[in-house]
Amino acid sequence: MEATDPWGSPTDGGVSLDRVPDHPRTIELAGWTGPWEPDDPDANFKADVALYSRVDPMETISRLAAAMEIPEGAVVHYVLAKWASGGSGALLELGPSMVHRLWAPVQTAEQDGTDTARLEAYEQLHQMISWLRHPLIADEADTGY
Repeated sequence: MEATDPWGSPTDGGVSLDRVPDHPRTIELAGWTGPWEPDDPDANFKADVALYSRVDPMETISRLAAAMEIPEGAVVHYVLAKWASGGSGALLELGPSMVHRLWAPVQTAEQDGTDTARLEAYEQLHQMISWLRHPLIADEADTGY
């Protein structure tokens, strides 16, 4: 049986881009502060959710919607869709081969399982990201751009 999104469009578990609901949906924005277990593998995400629960996003949404003359719901839809598809955008920016190249030292270090291997992976990643970042921060005269 083929997986479908809430609107009946086929999906492989990712974001469906071919359909938007033809009816408004209502959700309640609710803050959440936990609890979670100290060894929870998703603790960093949950801590972030708890931190941002102290912020009222509708203040910004309302001002932006009014300034742009766009309904608040459309701005919220945009923000959520953009955030939810951000991983795909990052993959497109980096490209699959670079993602695999960046993952390789992490995988090697985790297979080794030692702090030394993890520090070596960190150094390798540091060098790779420094190389990728160089054109973004170097002087034009230095890079030829």
